[in-house]
Amino acid sequence: MDDLNRLLSLAEAYARELPPLPPVQEPPVGEEIAAWIDHTLLKPDATAEQIKILCQEALQHRFAAVCVNPVFAPLAAGLLHDSAVSVCTVVGFPLGATPPSIKLAEALTCLSAGASEIDMVLNVGALKGEAYGQVINDIQLVSQAVHNQRAILKVILEMGLLTPLEKIIACLLCKAAGADFVKTSTGFGPAGATLEDVDLMHRVVGPGIRVKAAGGIRTYEDAIGLIKAGAARIGTSAGVKIVQQAMVKGGA
Repeated sequence: MDDLNRLLSLAEAYARELPPLPPVQEPPVGEEIAAWIDHTLLKPDATAEQIKILCQEALQHRFAAVCVNPVFAPLAAGLLHDSAVSVCTVVGFPLGATPPSIKLAEALTCLSAGASEIDMVLNVGALKGEAYGQVINDIQLVSQAVHNQRAILKVILEMGLLTPLEKIIACLLCKAAGADFVKTSTGFGPAGATLEDVDLMHRVVGPGIRVKAAGGIRTYEDAIGLIKAGAARIGTSAGVKIVQQAMVKGGA
């Protein structure tokens, strides 16, 4: 309780004045941007054939990861075996309203299928209801299991549903619970990634946790702007288009 009270006091202080911007990585040049991208296909009507194409494109362009729904984790892992492209899959998606035990089981199933990155949706209702201990426990349960498998946990905050103070609290709760990344949105919520949100997230979590920007990122300019604001990973279904634009605009 004392730790939680300190966290809330810190959140209120940050709401008055955000901390200084931590160091930001130099933006990639040209097609180097591919290594910053999670090549994503999370549509409910996605087919196995489309996932095969997604993985082929990831191999061709050397994206950081593919991000797919859990049912496709075994397929993606098989196609990307022995490559440098990671398999990322989602948990508690897209609402975050799944019980912690189910999120844990889902994460473990995905990890055993070959995923090495988990993007879990935060319990937004618990956050907005100020059940902060519940939010931390939800993240910690999955975080411990993911890290036991030497995998990465990204927590999706769905920033478009949150007030400015809730955004800060969510970032601090993720940091306290051991997340590796905080992520802007599912792509199914009311808003996608914004420069203002990425800047806030990067300032609040500091250099120890990275920021993934996702939702509505369609162009090279979008991606570079978000990277300059503090994003270390870009989640997008327009990865190929962005790399093609980067080779023209960023590689000139």
